[in-house]
Amino acid sequence: IARRLRIMGAGLLHSSRDYIARHQILLGVNEQIGETVNYAVPGADGMNYLDRVETDWAFRIQQPIGSSVPFHCTASGKCFLASLPKRHQLALVESLNLTAMTVNTITDKAVLIDELSEIRANGYALDREEFMPGLIAIAVPIFDLENRFVAGLAYHGPTQRLNLSSMIETREVLITASQKLEKILFLE
Repeated sequence: IARRLRIMGAGLLHSSRDYIARHQILLGVNEQIGETVNYAVPGADGMNYLDRVETDWAFRIQQPIGSSVPFHCTASGKCFLASLPKRHQLALVESLNLTAMTVNTITDKAVLIDELSEIRANGYALDREEFMPGLIAIAVPIFDLENRFVAGLAYHGPTQRLNLSSMIETREVLITASQKLEKILFLE
């Protein structure tokens, strides 16, 4: 039943003005970056993909809309965790099962907490092949009018085409898009 509700909910999103505007912004990021762009929101099982624009490259990593990825080893998930007030962050990290998805996955809670502090200071998060071997990503947060995390805006791709340094250099594309999304989503 949860899957059917997700599909029905996705149908409602597709017909909304907010969806159209959000998707247009994702298309713009995709045109500038050339890689898959994701819009993910926190859910009970991790970050849920609500929208995405796939790269035109034949070699790509696909995760369908509606799929869920872990908090602790994805750029969007770490963006969410870093946005939480410290007390809530510590409690949530303590409750997580830090399953090793790759050899690079952070499985030590203290190390993850340290990285979340860095992410909060930097304003972006990285996935350094922590979720899948050969996949890297960068994400920035999207906040509501009360400065609460709403979603993560990210792009990812294979290490054969991308490197972390170039992704960090292009973070302004994501930051600008996240600011546009904040304006559109929270019009008064």
